[in-house]
Amino acid sequence: MPAQIPADSVGLVTPQTVTFPAELQLECGRSLPGYTLVYETYGVLNRERSNAILLCHALSGDHHAAGYHQLEDRKPGWWEHLLGPGKAMDTKQFFFVCANFIGSCKGSTGPASINPETGSPWGLDFPMVTVRDWVKTQADLADHLDIAQWAAVIGGSLGGMQVMQWSMDYPERLRNAVVIAAAPKLTAQNIAFNEVCRQAIMTDPDFHNGRYYAHDTKPRRGLSLARMIGHITYLSDDAMRSKFGRDTRGGKAFSFGFDVDFEVESYLRYQGSSFVERFDANSYLYITKALDYFDPASAYGGNLAEAFARIQAAFLVISFSSDWRFSPERSREIVQALYTCNRDVSYAEIEATHGHDSFLMPIPQYVAVLRTYLQRVAEEIGL
Repeated sequence: MPAQIPADSVGLVTPQTVTFPAELQLECGRSLPGYTLVYETYGVLNRERSNAILLCHALSGDHHAAGYHQLEDRKPGWWEHLLGPGKAMDTKQFFFVCANFIGSCKGSTGPASINPETGSPWGLDFPMVTVRDWVKTQADLADHLDIAQWAAVIGGSLGGMQVMQWSMDYPERLRNAVVIAAAPKLTAQNIAFNEVCRQAIMTDPDFHNGRYYAHDTKPRRGLSLARMIGHITYLSDDAMRSKFGRDTRGGKAFSFGFDVDFEVESYLRYQGSSFVERFDANSYLYITKALDYFDPASAYGGNLAEAFARIQAAFLVISFSSDWRFSPERSREIVQALYTCNRDVSYAEIEATHGHDSFLMPIPQYVAVLRTYLQRVAEEIGL
């Protein structure tokens, strides 16, 4: 709990909910009989409705990008370092919107929601969703908010994939696209990590084929293990060495057993156990599959430049030197494809030691690049 809310925070925020009753056709061929989105907004929409920016969250993120829901909150939203009055994403200039995508578990329709046909949670009967489906629902939200065009769409990691999808599917509805620590598709290694995480969940005896809600339990061990595996991939070797080294827990001698000896073991177990309390295992399965499926170039014989041919937005692409999950080479693939089809693109590779999680950190060079770019966006639309 903060002693007091900092002056550069957006302060207390209240999530909003909107339900779309019309049937939603999904890329998998199935549909949802209507759906609900939970979202938050920060800043003020101007009279021309030209200063709106959409923020797209990553795998374990949600609509709560900044600020606090109540004074007792232990920590603020996930992009607090970058979003607020006077920050790189300045709420004194722009109106920011962040929505929890469908298939997740933070209030928007997902596997834990009630299936209206059965009166029970969907579980694994929930249809498979994709990045394209998420963007379609975000476009519905934009219509609901009467926003014809975003000044920018910004996202990191899986959020960056949503940004690319926006620029391809609704080229006239965004002026700028900011893709941070992302990739145009997952490598086989990344898909493999996701599959190991899914198997950890699905082989947990408490998984019950995704119907654990009816058994008043959850696959705690499997989801905890999945989070531990995932978290290792989000950090660089340098970050783990600097943070933990080979330090033993509390400086104690080895136990010569299988309990926690090293600080890094303690950290991973904490990350796993805390994640279980705030995330749904079925949602983890669906979201990682959406990650695996994202590959816009596949419809064009693997030619990413052709996939980008209809794009109208200017791009800022940011990568981080120590990110091995979505390495700078993958960002440069995006940049090269945009360059090939003669699109406006800026690129920055940020020197950072934090690994993939760098996109969440207030790294000075990163903050400066993002601030400068968004200031240019503000000038272009006359703010």
